[in-house]
Amino acid sequence: MSVNRSRWKIALAGAALLTVPLALPATAAVPPPPAGWTTVFTDDFTGAAGSLPSSANWIIDTGHAYPGGPANWGTGEIQNYTANPANLAQDGSGNLRITPLRDGAGNWTSARIETQRTNFKPPSGGALRIEGRIQMPDVTGAAALGYWPAFWALGSPYRGNYWNWPAVGEFDIMENVNGINTVWGVLHCGVNPGGPCNETTGLVGSRTCPGASCQSAFHTYTFEWDTSVSPNVFRWLVDGQQFHSVSQNQVDATTWANMTNHAGYFVLLNVAIGGAFPNNNSGTTTPGPGIVPGRPMLVDYVTVLTRGGGTGSPGGGSAYGTIQAESYGQAAGIAKQATSDSGGGQSIGPAGNGDWASYPGVDFGTQTGRQFQARVASGAASGVSGLVEVRLDSRSNPPVGSFAVANTGGWQSWRTIPANISGVTGKHDVYLTFTSGQPADFVSVNWFTFTP
Repeated sequence: MSVNRSRWKIALAGAALLTVPLALPATAAVPPPPAGWTTVFTDDFTGAAGSLPSSANWIIDTGHAYPGGPANWGTGEIQNYTANPANLAQDGSGNLRITPLRDGAGNWTSARIETQRTNFKPPSGGALRIEGRIQMPDVTGAAALGYWPAFWALGSPYRGNYWNWPAVGEFDIMENVNGINTVWGVLHCGVNPGGPCNETTGLVGSRTCPGASCQSAFHTYTFEWDTSVSPNVFRWLVDGQQFHSVSQNQVDATTWANMTNHAGYFVLLNVAIGGAFPNNNSGTTTPGPGIVPGRPMLVDYVTVLTRGGGTGSPGGGSAYGTIQAESYGQAAGIAKQATSDSGGGQSIGPAGNGDWASYPGVDFGTQTGRQFQARVASGAASGVSGLVEVRLDSRSNPPVGSFAVANTGGWQSWRTIPANISGVTGKHDVYLTFTSGQPADFVSVNWFTFTP
């Protein structure tokens, strides 16, 4: 959804029609992870009616472009994105509503959000799943001409650059235009125009929504990135039914590496109005004269899971995946504890001076790790602070990086703190060590990761 794309209606060819029961509830609890999977992020949008989504989880994009990025978000879409609750709000019933509106002068507003985290990727040898339960705007025909809802992910190097698309990779998990009863799943990669992903179209799969239409009911849209098979594969599913896949051997090695060897992906939700995709699927310039504003996309939940590969567990994993702090090999002075942070699960701590945890065999590969970030919380008393340090291969080695932390507002008040590290490659035993000039505990840790 990040640049001007030109997919056509012919992408519908070969779509399968399978049926499921029509009774689909307006909200549902985020399902527990299947056996072997671990939840690393989730948002159930259970906030009060009229409230914005959690700022700990989401960034709200505003305007007609990223600062310094391509105009109209690179797609030709015409709306102005806002943080106005009229465009973006939780409804008090367990949904996020993204509602496009038009004022008396014909100006459109809508909303777009993206996760704070940019490091969603599978552990080495494992798999990643990004999933959302969504009802597209309930509008069809001429009244829908120009609607463009989307649930998607962009490669982390795009944040702050905005001119490295499509090489960094884009996974369109769910796209739809003009109220057509179809979900499109798309991979963008390589170079633009042309290249191995046929840009600006991308590698496209699509199908009708199973059972009830995409617009009239909730459906579950899922993307999987599986590195446990050879060749690696990307998969797109709706209501558990696969409708598209792209294998590693469908593109050249450099293209695959460019979109998979960086720190990971961030997830986006938005409803655009007008642009290349709705234009090209209607043969007209959108929005059309009969379009009706005010039809929201409803998002019941978004969840991200990983499976296998040993991320952060004894026996190793990728440094560039999410390493759950509680999956240490050995530790001293700390305990595992429940956390209310996004995704639930456990954290470690509270930790104080001299405490530590080790994570054997963390693999930085040939890509140089240059930054460390950790999700931490502190309810330490005033004046109590300390350092979270990263050491390699031995607790007696000097730290390769560290950051200071003091009271964050409570032991369940979480924030992500980055720190630079000296360049690291290869496989290492990683130690988190905690140093303070006071004896009191000063920090808990939920997860950490490294980035190039």
